[in-house]
Amino acid sequence: MITPVILCGGNGTRLWPRSRAVKPKPFLPLVGDETLFEAALSRAGDRSMFNAPMIVTGKGHLCHVEAQLTGAQDAKVLVEPAARNTAAAIALAALRLPEEAVMLVCPSDHHIGDAGGFIRAAQEAALLARQGWLVAFGIVATAPETGFGYVKRGEAIPGSGGYKVDRFVEKPDLERAMQFLGEGTYSWNGGIFAFRAGDYLRELDQHRPDIAAAVREAVARGTEEGRCFHPDATLFGAVPSESIDYAVMEKTAHAAVVPATMAWSDIGNWHALWEARDTDENGNCVIGQAELVNCRNVLVESDGAHVSLIGLQDTIVVVDGGDVMVTSVSEVQKVGKLRGAVHQ
Repeated sequence: MITPVILCGGNGTRLWPRSRAVKPKPFLPLVGDETLFEAALSRAGDRSMFNAPMIVTGKGHLCHVEAQLTGAQDAKVLVEPAARNTAAAIALAALRLPEEAVMLVCPSDHHIGDAGGFIRAAQEAALLARQGWLVAFGIVATAPETGFGYVKRGEAIPGSGGYKVDRFVEKPDLERAMQFLGEGTYSWNGGIFAFRAGDYLRELDQHRPDIAAAVREAVARGTEEGRCFHPDATLFGAVPSESIDYAVMEKTAHAAVVPATMAWSDIGNWHALWEARDTDENGNCVIGQAELVNCRNVLVESDGAHVSLIGLQDTIVVVDGGDVMVTSVSEVQKVGKLRGAVHQ
């Protein structure tokens, strides 16, 4: 059995104005009718394979989590009083599980178009986790993306479909990304991991004992309230902020990677969302009321106003209440820097 640990949060800036700090992208139906969070729960819904999920979220998003748990009423919710990054969030979950429990750590804000591919990778990763490996999903790279970290696979692990990790690589420039794609041994690091709770805590104790000790104390002084667990707010707020990549995965001698082909997208900006959605014969995608004339590769999303566009290509137009955002595809990475996004 595998315990899904679903990380929920974010500040919502990169998909502004649709996504906002008060309701970031995990809780929005961006691809299909389900929200990204609901889809994450659905993928781990088979109780013959998965235990009840454990959800780690901030207190500001607890209302959205509870409202969208209709398909997973057996879930446990860990409420962070402050965001302290993924190393601490995962330690919080690990400390609430038996040492031998296999954790499958999943972001709640990604889109996975091939649920079967996700299940196959999860099963392979769980087998390696039971052997003491800390396993990353290596998303099979299909383009020289510069917005993702990469993981390079090393030698094969006998008797499995996994590999030892040769190294993790930070977001590359385009030239290096093209090199990675050509070599064929590099995958995108999608932030999905599997390991036993005890193994993760031992590695965290070794490489970041300050984080491990601080989270332990916050958990020891925490309180339960129904399905929710609240670590001590003052102690948890003092935990050093660090990602699992820096704190553990890049340092451990037991890192493994399993290839994952599952139509994955991090929905990290409006262009990524356009790529994840269905489009017409001209590459256009329209949500809401709009008229497009002689347009190609345009995304329009409006919750009210009628949008009329003529002769545009590679353009994103979003209307949300009184906010209107227009950007070229080439500039989508700058949306999060807009004053409206920062001060939403």
